[in-house]
Formats: sequence, C-alpha cells, structure tokens
Amino acid sequence: MKKYTYTEKKDTRSGFGDGLTELGKKNPDVVALCADLTGSLKMNDFEKNHPERFFQIGIAEANMMGIAAGMTIGGKIPFTGTFANFSTGRVYDQIRQSIAYSGKNVKICASHAGLTLGEDGATHQILEDIGLMKMLPGMTVINTCDYNQTKAATIAIAEHKGPVYLRFGRPKVPVFMPETKFEIGKAITLTEGSDVTIVATGHLVWEALQAAEQLEEKGITAEVINIHTIKPLDEDAILKSVAKTGCIVTAEEHNKFGGLGESVARCLSQKRPTPQEFVAVNDSFGESATPDQLMEKYHLNDKAIIKAVEKVINRK
Repeated sequence: MKKYTYTEKKDTRSGFGDGLTELGKKNPDVVALCADLTGSLKMNDFEKNHPERFFQIGIAEANMMGIAAGMTIGGKIPFTGTFANFSTGRVYDQIRQSIAYSGKNVKICASHAGLTLGEDGATHQILEDIGLMKMLPGMTVINTCDYNQTKAATIAIAEHKGPVYLRFGRPKVPVFMPETKFEIGKAITLTEGSDVTIVATGHLVWEALQAAEQLEEKGITAEVINIHTIKPLDEDAILKSVAKTGCIVTAEEHNKFGGLGESVARCLSQKRPTPQEFVAVNDSFGESATPDQLMEKYHLNDKAIIKAVEKVINRK
C-alpha cells in the first residue's frame, strides 16, 4: 500500500488565503468581501495588494451575501469570507434567495468549520453546514483536506460558473496532497484495496490514511478515497470501489445527518446496496475543548475508522 507522509503542518485557511492572493494577481474580476475576520480568513495579502477590490463589510454577514450577489451582475467574481457558522446558518435565507435561487456566481468561503474550531465551543462549531448547502439547488459543495488542496480548490472555483460553498478549517493539519490542479467533482483514490472502501472528506482524509496503514498490519486492505467534492458527488468512483470491496465506511467532521455519509447512502441504495458504517458526529452539538480532545471524544479519528471498518466487514 502506498504510504503517505508529511513534512509540515499548515492550516487549510492559509491555503484559501494564498489561493485568493494568487487569483488577485491573475484575475481582475475577482473581488473579496469579509465580515470583520480578515486575519482569521488569511485575506490580509489580498487586501494589501488589491485594496480597491477588497470590501470590509463588518459584522453584517447577511449584507455581505446580498452585496456579493449584486456584484456578480456586473461580471465580478466575489469571494466571501467568514466562519462556517456565519457563512451558512446565520445567512441561509440570503444565500437561498439572493444567490442560489438565481444561480449567482458567488464563492462562499467558510473557515473554522466543524469541531476542530476548538475552544470557541458549540455555538461556533457548525456541524450542519454541508447538509444546509448541499440541499440548495445548483450549489457546489467542496470540503478540502489540507493546505495544498484548499489552495488549488480556491483557484479552481473562480473558473466555475455558479455558486460554490468552500469549507475549510482552523487548525494546522498535515500537508500530504501533491500540488496538482483541482478537479471539481472528481474523487481521488489515495490507496487501493479489496477488503473495504473508506471514503473521507476534510480533516478525516488524513485519519483514514492512518487507519488504512494500521488495518494493513491486521491483513485488511482498504481503498481510501478523498471525496473533496460532496456535491456533485463522484458516484462512479464510489460504485467502482464498492464493486471490489463489498462494504464501505464514510468519514467526516460533520453531523451524520445531512453530510457526506447520507449522500453516499443515497447513491448506494439506488444503484448498488452495500453495507455502510458512518464515522461522524452522532446527532449532537460540540463543546469547548482542544481539537484533538474533541476528535477523540466524538470518535472522529483513525481509531474510530478502524472500529467502523471491522464492524462493516462483519456485515458483508
């Protein structure tokens, strides 16, 4: 099995910031809007280099979404930046009515998603955002796994016509993906195996790789797939894999209701019924603690994935 290693850890939000900086240099239509979190979203360089294309809206996220929608009418490509909780739950009506309903070309970029927001606690740790956004007609939903993939995704969505929700995080995580062009809707098979399929998204991709290495020591070969685009879902990649393995585990830093796991379950129920186990938050809010403590308590790590794999294999 291919082994994945890393030489450094970087936060995925820095991947967004660096991608936005690169876009600013090469695409004059790209504009950036922020809701008083420029430093947290790593949008400082864009603001410094393109002050005429940077708009500080303040703590008025609903206004930010409306302004972004209006900018698209003049041909601009607006990137909005704030925490995932404020990018979705707080402004859902504005996104639905002003952006999704009319197919506006707005890129909703959301940092500090999931439990790994950490000490700020449950009020800020949104675990429902993927579900909220994937239900909107025409909305593309992307959840990246490391710095390189987040930077590449940020650049790629500027070329995509239509609304996009780009989800990333706060903590420093391993950088293990190669610097390649990002393909929206195209899953990436990281390891090949015949005993179980593990499809993971976001911070859980690295955990899935660690789980696969430990499973191999037990004589279980796992096919690990990085599902960075949750909508549109790469159903062909999933179906091709489960045809070999006969069972699947989905892993995500999100509520089990409405996330990646449910999208995969819908695909399998319609096209290839397959035993499936979910590694996700079990219908609860988060709490205040360090990211590592939370991922341990809420069973979102390599140990939880291994346990789910052993359970689903017994169901084949």
